Amino acid sequence: MSNPIYVIDGQGGGIGATLIKYLREAYGDSVELIALGTNAIATAQMIKAGANRGASGENAVCRTVKRAECIVGPVSITWANAMMGEVTPKMAAAITSSSALKVLLPLFREKIEIVGMGREPLMQLVHDLIEHTKAFAQGELQETN
Repeated sequence: MSNPIYVIDGQGGGIGATLIKYLREAYGDSVELIALGTNAIATAQMIKAGANRGASGENAVCRTVKRAECIVGPVSITWANAMMGEVTPKMAAAITSSSALKVLLPLFREKIEIVGMGREPLMQLVHDLIEHTKAFAQGELQETN
């Protein structure tokens, strides 16, 4: 089994569950999928979707991302107080400080716009995310710093 992919989501866990479903289809059992929820409901939904295991809350996220090599989720996991306050400043700092590759979906529910980003449908974004994680797993993505 290759290095785990850590999927982070909050609120109801719908985006994370979708990611896990399609990551599982793309990788089968060859990759371990770890669900990290900002709350127990999000984690439960991601486990139900096929994550191998999961953990919830600030401490779990902060401790676990330190050893991650690949983190996926919506871009808002890197923003303090996003997801109606579920992403704590400590979580956002831990995620952005992690040396892991971060493959993030540009989904905007906060009052933030990133210029130059198209508004692709979720399924197109998920497809693009899968392709990025495959490139990483095959050693085709290189660190930029």
